[in-house]
Amino acid sequence: MKRVIAVACGILAACGGGGDKSATPGADAAAPPAAPAAMPAGGATISGTVHFTGTAPANPPIDMSEEAACKAKYSTPPTDPQILVANGQLANAFVYVKSGLPAGATYPAPAEPVVIDQDGCLYHPRVFGLMVGQTLEIRNSDPVLHNIKAVPTANRGFNISQPTQGMKTTRKFDTPEVMVPLECNVHGWMNAHVGVLPHPFFAVSGADGTFTIRGLPAGTYELEAWHEKLGTRTVSVTVTDGGTATAEISFGPSA
Repeated sequence: MKRVIAVACGILAACGGGGDKSATPGADAAAPPAAPAAMPAGGATISGTVHFTGTAPANPPIDMSEEAACKAKYSTPPTDPQILVANGQLANAFVYVKSGLPAGATYPAPAEPVVIDQDGCLYHPRVFGLMVGQTLEIRNSDPVLHNIKAVPTANRGFNISQPTQGMKTTRKFDTPEVMVPLECNVHGWMNAHVGVLPHPFFAVSGADGTFTIRGLPAGTYELEAWHEKLGTRTVSVTVTDGGTATAEISFGPSA
């Protein structure tokens, strides 16, 4: 008798009988729900440069006289790096794929966190991106009090005090949003911006104005470039499988 029962249990397990006993009759025979489309494998790349036409305005000076520990980290008087231009190229433009990705495709968030550091009473980086659900690690490298505040419109905001050097705090964003402002309630000149996206196809222009977005499937995409003081620009780019396309984006002082 014990042997018969054991065999019967094995048959039930093989047929799915070990699942939820409250399932409706015939549920095992029904087709499984469609899984979300997997991230398409892509070998296409978009590389480009963000240009600045005209004369760049001077960045405002920062008075750090009340924060000697931060002031000591600068060899020259610090300025608020709102518009950074070198040889006609613009840094800190957030460039991302706004449209054109395969409908229904999903992109898992990386396990590695994105780090923003408070160092010299400024945020580093000033402009950056991460994916929905990816960890944002907030660090304080200054021996002074910082209070980082997120001011989103689509996501839940936060307000975190970090009074001690070396502190680390983590947060996540649940909804796409371009961009989420970050500020410090203690030092009014401290500002940063983060783009939260459901996909990994974004970049920030470097000091030489260049950016690269890799891993795209072949197709035609609308890129948007966002700058905190100069607004946005859009450009259409077509890439072939395994190919590289070039995108040139221009801003000016009247943008």
